[in-house]
Amino acid sequence: MPQHSQAALLAGYRRFREDHWPEARAQYEALAVEGQKPHTLVVACSDSRADPALIFDTAPGQLFVVRNVANLVPPYQPDGALHGVSAALEFGVKVLGVRRIVVMGHAGCGGVNAMVHGAPANCQDFVAPWVQQGAPVVRRVAEACAPDEVEQMTEEAVVRLSLENLRTFPWITEREAAGTLALSGIHFGIADGVLRVLTDKPRFEALD
Repeated sequence: MPQHSQAALLAGYRRFREDHWPEARAQYEALAVEGQKPHTLVVACSDSRADPALIFDTAPGQLFVVRNVANLVPPYQPDGALHGVSAALEFGVKVLGVRRIVVMGHAGCGGVNAMVHGAPANCQDFVAPWVQQGAPVVRRVAEACAPDEVEQMTEEAVVRLSLENLRTFPWITEREAAGTLALSGIHFGIADGVLRVLTDKPRFEALD
């Protein structure tokens, strides 16, 4: 099996070199010289089925993507510990100067499911404490909605939670108040390919 996965990766690389690289070479060369200047930072789940670059059909250099289990943003906590998500946010906002932060949830999220039902027994070292930060909010939502709405509602709740936590970062709230940085929440339906957007309405609204 490991050999099969390596072969698949190498085959993909060769397709990239043969089909994509010739027409994209100048763009990559410019990015190498001029550096990146992405307009948007996306906080997304690590799930292999929900790739922001594919969903938004973006070119290299346009998105600064931060992926983790359940697209979670922890609260602002500059305590000297290791904070990968917060470090990426700081770099994207302060150094790259992104103009928008998007939190993107998705259907069938295993991380959100772990918040409701508990992390898998063999994922207690890191997954369990990671998802616990969203579990209280998610479980309250799950208890208040119909069984057939639990998945969608809890996934939307995590997007909202991450947006709330983004606003605990002073250099994010300052830029949002000044109008130089916008925050958005979206949810991607894997089966139907539809993006649903957080508005001022109770539920996320599907895009046309």
